[in-house]
Amino acid sequence: MKRPHWNKPAWKKPTWAGLKASLTTRAFRVGGYSVAAAAIVVFLAVVANILVNALPASVTQLDTTAGTLYTLSQETEDILDGLEQDVTIYWIVQSGQEDETLGTLLDRYAARSDYVTLETIDPDVSPNFLQEYVSGTVYNNSLIVESGDRNTYVSYEDIYEYSYSSDYSSYDVSFAGESSLTSAIDYVLSDTLPKLYTLTGHGEDDLSTSFQSAVEQQNIEVADLSLLTEESVPEDADCLLINGPDSDLSQDEVEAIQAYLDTGGDLIVLTDPAQDGQDLTNLEALMGEYGMTANDGVVIEGDTANYALGSPFYLLPNLESHSITSPLQEGGYYILLALAQGITVEESPRDSLTVESLLTTSDAAYSKIAGYSMETYSKEEGDIDGPFSLAAIATDTLEDGSESHVIWVGSTSLLDDQYNQQVSGANQDFFLNCVGWTCEGEEGVSIHAKQITTEYLTMSASTASMLTLLLVAVLPAGYLLFGLRIWIRRKHQ
Repeated sequence: MKRPHWNKPAWKKPTWAGLKASLTTRAFRVGGYSVAAAAIVVFLAVVANILVNALPASVTQLDTTAGTLYTLSQETEDILDGLEQDVTIYWIVQSGQEDETLGTLLDRYAARSDYVTLETIDPDVSPNFLQEYVSGTVYNNSLIVESGDRNTYVSYEDIYEYSYSSDYSSYDVSFAGESSLTSAIDYVLSDTLPKLYTLTGHGEDDLSTSFQSAVEQQNIEVADLSLLTEESVPEDADCLLINGPDSDLSQDEVEAIQAYLDTGGDLIVLTDPAQDGQDLTNLEALMGEYGMTANDGVVIEGDTANYALGSPFYLLPNLESHSITSPLQEGGYYILLALAQGITVEESPRDSLTVESLLTTSDAAYSKIAGYSMETYSKEEGDIDGPFSLAAIATDTLEDGSESHVIWVGSTSLLDDQYNQQVSGANQDFFLNCVGWTCEGEEGVSIHAKQITTEYLTMSASTASMLTLLLVAVLPAGYLLFGLRIWIRRKHQ
């Protein structure tokens, strides 16, 4: 059988007419449209990629975290927007060991201001770089912030805060990257640091390690002061703190503090309800000069919406409108005070003096005259009707136009680590805001560390009772009635 044979087509030399004719065919038009469309898509993709890369990180990296870990606070934005000199942030980290959370936050800082430059330094590649800035151990993901001749080191250990339970069986983690970094930027931009003196010599409570560290992270120096050995408050004092004295100040000490206030000094006082035999006559007389008077006894809250933990002496005060309290109001935080004394604010002080409440009870509150010896929470004859201030601030305008500020808080529990933990750090924030207001003016407000693990849900007694009723009675009864309705309907079908 012969194999079929095909003749090869003869090759024809292409002509211009033939080429022109091929360009008008339907196949060429379809193919040309496809190529053009693909080219346009590629072009648009390249342009879009260039434009997206040019956008700030706040636009391209949406913050979908539960605690808004990457969203900059108003305080940080104000500092970055007000920069007038270059700030360099060195991110010290080995390749492959980058903390993604921290990295995203750093991108937000660099994108917010043209004055902020972010540089990543691998210590394995540049081993001599750190010698100029830090001595000792440097942890991965630590930061160095530099501006001009000033620089500061932010350890990775300060970027994450750990709060342990009383028995150390559990802990919570908070991301303090923003507060640490903004504080570092503020530090390198400052020529001098404010100074807070804490009075000693009367059994005052020391600031806990966590509270003192928080103050120092706001770039405020802390030092002790004894007016028993010093004749006056030092000239470099931006604020004086008196924290829970067990005994009264002498008349000479009060006069030294008054002289300090008369020259524009600031004072923060925390006291507790008086115990048997305790007398703070001189200190309370000083507070009286600034339109604030202490009430006898322990405050009991009569409104279930204003106390917690099932006891009416665990107070959840109302936050009044002020620059000190507004960050907490906006965040929906509670302040928790235990065993507080009520403060009465003078309605018509002297012309140069303005007195405002910061924390207040409800109208249903009253003060138990029996104090720590009370046998019942119920209101009895002789108890003092509220409402009360639990914290107040007095502003005295001096003859030269400067101002002096006095803040009085009616419970030292504000500075207790355990109570602070119950309200997810809000007590500490309130205190830092008070210190910032007095030491630095209105701009001195703190940045709240953001919870990564469990954040305590603080609720009033009335809210807790309502939820209990809903879960124990209302919802089960609703399901029962719904099932009964279905059963009756089916029975009649």
